[in-house]
Amino acid sequence: MKVMLKLTLDCSVDAAWRALQSPAVFREVSAPLLSVSSLEPGGFRTTWPEGENRVEIEAFGLLPMGRQVIDIDRTHTQHPGVRIIHDKGHAASGALTLVTKWDHRMAVSVDPYEPAKTLYRDRLIIGAGALTPAIWMSMWAFWQVRGVRLKQLAPTWSFEPKHAAPMAGEDTA
Repeated sequence: MKVMLKLTLDCSVDAAWRALQSPAVFREVSAPLLSVSSLEPGGFRTTWPEGENRVEIEAFGLLPMGRQVIDIDRTHTQHPGVRIIHDKGHAASGALTLVTKWDHRMAVSVDPYEPAKTLYRDRLIIGAGALTPAIWMSMWAFWQVRGVRLKQLAPTWSFEPKHAAPMAGEDTA
């Protein structure tokens, strides 16, 4: 079953793209319903690296849900004017293993009606056998909360190019 969102975010596409790649933003939009901890050596990086990223998830900061593999792919999902991040991960333990199919894509592009803003599209396809309808309802509710959090946080996101011009008085040698 599918869970989908389509939102206009009050930030540039570059800022939204940067935010989608941030574990910190992922944690912010998941809270307070879910808390997420990294199981990788050294913890979360600034951006999700390509490939598998192991995390542990708790509901409401109290109830262990299990371990999840967030499997990031940005390489095969780009289209002209659209940037897509694909999580093709899977549950590794606990109650999360009830979900047997996980295909999550988030896409950003310039909003055609408000070019200074971002058109955000989010699609999750899940499967859990006979439990799919019940799990879909809980994921749909969680996705609505995520959508609200994304809209709240988007105006605070900014984009700083990797090679910014040096500040006055800064040594460039």
